[in-house]
Amino acid sequence: MNQILIVLGAIVGLLLGVAVGYFLALLGARSKLRQAAEEAQRIREEAEAEARAAVLAARDEAVQIRDEAQAEVARWRENLRREEEHLQRRREKQDERQEALDKREQNLNKRQSSLDRQRNELQKLQEQQLEVLERVAQMSQDEARQRLLEEVAAKTRQEMARVIREVEQETREEGERRAREILTTVIQRMASEQVAELTVSSVPLPSDEMKGRIIGRGGRNIRAFEQAAGVDVVVDDTPEAITISCFDPVRREVARRAMERLVVDGRIHPGHIEKIVADARKEVEQFIREEGERAVYEAGVPALHPELVKLLGRLVFRTSYGQNQHAHAIEVAKLSALLAAELGADVEVARLGGLLHDIGKAVDFEVEGTHATIGADLCRRYGVPEAVINCIASHHHETDQLSLEAIIVEAADAISGARPGARRESLDQYIKRIRTLEELASSFEGVAESYAIQAGREVRIIVKPNEIDDLAAIELSRNIARKIEEGMQYPGQIRVTVIRETRAVEYAR
Repeated sequence: MNQILIVLGAIVGLLLGVAVGYFLALLGARSKLRQAAEEAQRIREEAEAEARAAVLAARDEAVQIRDEAQAEVARWRENLRREEEHLQRRREKQDERQEALDKREQNLNKRQSSLDRQRNELQKLQEQQLEVLERVAQMSQDEARQRLLEEVAAKTRQEMARVIREVEQETREEGERRAREILTTVIQRMASEQVAELTVSSVPLPSDEMKGRIIGRGGRNIRAFEQAAGVDVVVDDTPEAITISCFDPVRREVARRAMERLVVDGRIHPGHIEKIVADARKEVEQFIREEGERAVYEAGVPALHPELVKLLGRLVFRTSYGQNQHAHAIEVAKLSALLAAELGADVEVARLGGLLHDIGKAVDFEVEGTHATIGADLCRRYGVPEAVINCIASHHHETDQLSLEAIIVEAADAISGARPGARRESLDQYIKRIRTLEELASSFEGVAESYAIQAGREVRIIVKPNEIDDLAAIELSRNIARKIEEGMQYPGQIRVTVIRETRAVEYAR
């Protein structure tokens, strides 16, 4: 029984516990539901508050944007109003100006009409006065005008001639003074020999017996020598000497050296001749290269093409009127550089142009054309700058001079060739040049006599005073100088002096 009671008590306790637990769980669930509802209510209220705040902010921003837009529109309207007022004022001023211009035009038209009437009246008066003057002077208007123009022209020509003479004299004196200063400075800074050594083409012999050995049996030795060296050997009556003739100075030098070795060696036969000539040719080629390098070094020109250096070396055996062209090229290069430095020109262009200006003479006996044209073509082939090529091509006025450096090279060439002792000239060439100069001066109309003086450095021309006036005498001197430049070759310069003498003769009876 007790056990039953215990069991029943346990069951009742268990049921009570379950009921209490369920009740407690129910209470907890309700509490959580209430809390969740409160949280949801709070979140909803926050969301509604945020939404109201966002709506209010958007409404404020929209109101601000609308206010700004209205203000901008108001500013634009104000600006437009001001522009319209400004345009209106300008339009009114323009209308006022147009009215003033119309009034001025009307006044001008009236004044023009009045001036036309006055001009017509003055013209009638002038015609009447001219008729009266023509009757009084017994001369028409055209005749009076012609006489007046002739008198004015005569006086004007005399005055022009006087002014031209004065200006030319002043200019010439100033130019000569300045040129003298520059040339004196340049010449003082460079010294050179006056006379250059000439190329010798004769070979001395120890005795006349050597001539027979040179000719050989049946002339075989001399034929072998001429064929190997490319020259002509002249054996004449000149005692103890033979002459070597050739248009190529390098070949002539090779032949001269080879002949001297053969004479010293004494073994003269065709086989030995060919070997000696070949050795002499190599020696001359080496000498040419060394002389070309020496010219480049002395002139101060760096980085020149090897072929041009070789051509410069060949100028050692080339002469012009007795002046060695190798020394002449170095001298012109130095003079050109000094003149360019004094005048503010390009020193390097002038130096290189002066060194290469006569390089065409190294091959002018092989190529057709003048040495200036040949030299310009050679330098163009080996990449020389165009400014230097123009100096080479134009130093004898065969082309136009395009720079100051070209004129400087021409002047340096004239200085080197015209200084005392630089060149020699045969008597026949001298007489021919003097005669040509006098004939050229006498070919102009109005020339009575012409004389070449000072070894052809000056020509004096006496004109007919009744055919040539003072102004025409000035023009005649210029024309004669221009024709001399175009038709003659000469070193330095030639002075042209025109003399016009007027004599008034009267007899007392």
